[in-house]
Amino acid sequence: MSEAAHSTVWLTQEAFDKLSAELEQLKGEGRRAVSAKIAQARDEGDLSENGGYHAAREEQGQQEARIRQLEAMLRDAQIGEAPASAKEVTPGMTVTICYDGDTDDTDTFLLGSRELMGVTDTEVEVFSPQSPLGAAVVGAKKGETVSYEAPTGKTIEVTVLDYAVYTG
Repeated sequence: MSEAAHSTVWLTQEAFDKLSAELEQLKGEGRRAVSAKIAQARDEGDLSENGGYHAAREEQGQQEARIRQLEAMLRDAQIGEAPASAKEVTPGMTVTICYDGDTDDTDTFLLGSRELMGVTDTEVEVFSPQSPLGAAVVGAKKGETVSYEAPTGKTIEVTVLDYAVYTG
């Protein structure tokens, strides 16, 4: 699997528009609001003991990290609808796997991003295409067995039982 395939983020036009609007808000009004908080706290005096100043700086750091994250996602975005009948596992699909050929031990998960796919149901398990399991199943076909290395170093084999475009 190429590095480009790992960094591509699949988005619907609606998700792309939503993330673009969030990015513009953060870069515009969001930055101005945090800068104003920092300036106000700075005017209060001694910065070493100024909790408001430190909180505002922390907020600024988190906001800038979110801006960088959004810029990267949007830069790597592939916009469109996933094919209705895909021939292999791709991001934006729910995938059902079984472990070590045991069809009684199955898991179904969304391959993608909870945020990008608009998943609000916390019951839906989500794996990134860049995660060990996600990377292993990308490109796999029904019935194909793939393996990945768990964080413990153990190699785990899974068989792709089914996949379908995520519909929410």
